[in-house]
Amino acid sequence: MEKRFSEMTEAEIKGEIASLRAKAQKAEQMGMVSEYAVHERKIAMAKCYLMDPSTIESGKEYSIQGDPGSTFSVLYLNGIFAWGYKNKQSTLEALPISVLEG
Repeated sequence: MEKRFSEMTEAEIKGEIASLRAKAQKAEQMGMVSEYAVHERKIAMAKCYLMDPSTIESGKEYSIQGDPGSTFSVLYLNGIFAWGYKNKQSTLEALPISVLEG
């Protein structure tokens, strides 16, 4: 059984990210778009556990990595997820903190 990211050490997480990057690159080269997207999302989740959640501030607006022109207004944090509003819409959403850029 695989360990959860929350149970891994920093070194194990970095190793897992390297492995996922290799898998994502292979999937991209083979034209497997869905598989590539899955690996990229797993990488984003793993990176959350290498971050300090206190660096994300409630009430602040962030740009979204990989989504040019989009913004995310953080309402509150719950674990590794920031809850808030994308592009000032009225639907509450959650994003991993690793995809938010200052």
